[in-house]
Amino acid sequence: MTLKDLQVGDRAKVAGFLEGGAYRRKLLSMGLTPGAEFSVTRVAPMGDPVEIKVRGFALSLRRGEAEAVSVEKL
Repeated sequence: MTLKDLQVGDRAKVAGFLEGGAYRRKLLSMGLTPGAEFSVTRVAPMGDPVEIKVRGFALSLRRGEAEAVSVEKL
């Protein structure tokens, strides 16, 4: 399951990143490390961007970035 598959209100944990993800380094620097728990706070009407709350701050991700994050739903 990837981050883009989650709905508003869902809680999840980062399991890893898809192979060849060009966004991996950027996402790691923003706090999306394996094991980090987050909740989905908003999704735009067309599904892009997705806003999550992770480590006490809100983070908005584009669809391509959200597809690169593998998650485990809590």
